[in-house]
Amino acid sequence: MVAGVKDEVVVVEASGREVPISSPDKVFFAERGDTKLALVRYYQSVEEPLLAAMGGRPVLLQRFPNGAGGPSFFQKRVPESHPDWLQTTIVSTPNGTTSRALVAADLAHVLWAVNLACLGFHVWPSQASDPEHADELRIDLDPTPGVTFPMVQEAAHEVRSLLDEAGVAAMPKTTGNRGIHVYVRLRPQWTSYEVRSAAVAVARELERRRPDLITAAWWKEDRGRRVFVDFNQNAPHKTIFGAWSVRARPGAQVSTPFSWDELDAIDPDALTIATVPSRVAAGGDPWAPMAATPQSLDALLALHERDMADGLVDAPWPPVYPKMPGEPPRVAPSRARKVVDSG
Repeated sequence: MVAGVKDEVVVVEASGREVPISSPDKVFFAERGDTKLALVRYYQSVEEPLLAAMGGRPVLLQRFPNGAGGPSFFQKRVPESHPDWLQTTIVSTPNGTTSRALVAADLAHVLWAVNLACLGFHVWPSQASDPEHADELRIDLDPTPGVTFPMVQEAAHEVRSLLDEAGVAAMPKTTGNRGIHVYVRLRPQWTSYEVRSAAVAVARELERRRPDLITAAWWKEDRGRRVFVDFNQNAPHKTIFGAWSVRARPGAQVSTPFSWDELDAIDPDALTIATVPSRVAAGGDPWAPMAATPQSLDALLALHERDMADGLVDAPWPPVYPKMPGEPPRVAPSRARKVVDSG
C-alpha cells in the first residue's frame, strides 16, 4: 500500500511502519524492465511464507547499487545511519570477528534492505534469539560443470529417499539458479558443528548409494561430472541464499520452495517475481507443514557416528576456518601426491 509519493520517494506501509523507497522507478532487472518498486511489490506478495522461512534470523545483504547486471558487494554490518526501530544482532565470522547484522524481524525490515538495493538475502541457520543452536539442516545440491538440471532433480530424489528412511521430513527449493536446496527444520537442540556432522554423513551416504551421480568430494578435482553435496554450507556462521529471495539474474528468478510432487516438472528459470506470487496465492506455502513439525537430528547423527566408528575422519573444512580436530590435511589430493613423489 502506497501512503504517499514525494520527490521520487514512495512510502510503503509494512508491518505497521512506513518505509521510504527512494528511486522507485530505478530498473533493477534490465531484461524484464522490473524496477525497485516491482521488487518491493514482489516481497509484499510473499510476506507470509517469506517470514515463515527467514523471520527472526540474521541476514547478510548482497547489494547491487546498479541492479542485477552491475557490480555487487556483501554487507554484514548494518549502516550507522538506520531507523531506530530496526532490529539487529551480533554475529561472528569463523575467525571471531563480530559485526551487527540485520534481523529479518518483519516485512518492514526486508523492504528497508530492498531500498538499499539488496537483491539477495543470505540467511543464518539460527534464530537471532538463539544463536547457539542451528534449527535448519541444509542439503545443497551443487551442480559441477557438465551437470544438467535433470541430474540435480535425480539427486534430490535420492536425498528424499535417504531422509525418508531416516524418518526425517524435508522440503526442497530451487536456488534461483541451477541447483536445489533441501531443508530440514530442526528442533533447536543442536549446534552448527553437530548439524554439519550430520550433513557430512548424509553426503557420504548419498555418494555410496549413487557414486555415478553424487559426490561428497570437497576437492573439485575429485568431483567429476557429478552433483556435489556441499556439506560445508552447514558450517558454523555459514549463510545460504534464502527461500523466496530474488536472484540478481536478468530474469529476476526466485529461490522458490516447492512440493516434492513438483520435483520432476519444476523449471527454475520460470520461477520469477512475475510468476511466483500467483503460485503462492493459489497454493500457499509448500513449506508450512515442515515449519509446523521441527525434526530430530538423532538419526542422521547416528550415520555420522557409524562412519567415525568405521574409521572415517572428518571432511575438510573451508580455508577460512581454523584447523579442526580430526580434520584431514587441507591439501588437494594432486598436490599431496606431488609432495610425496618429490620427497
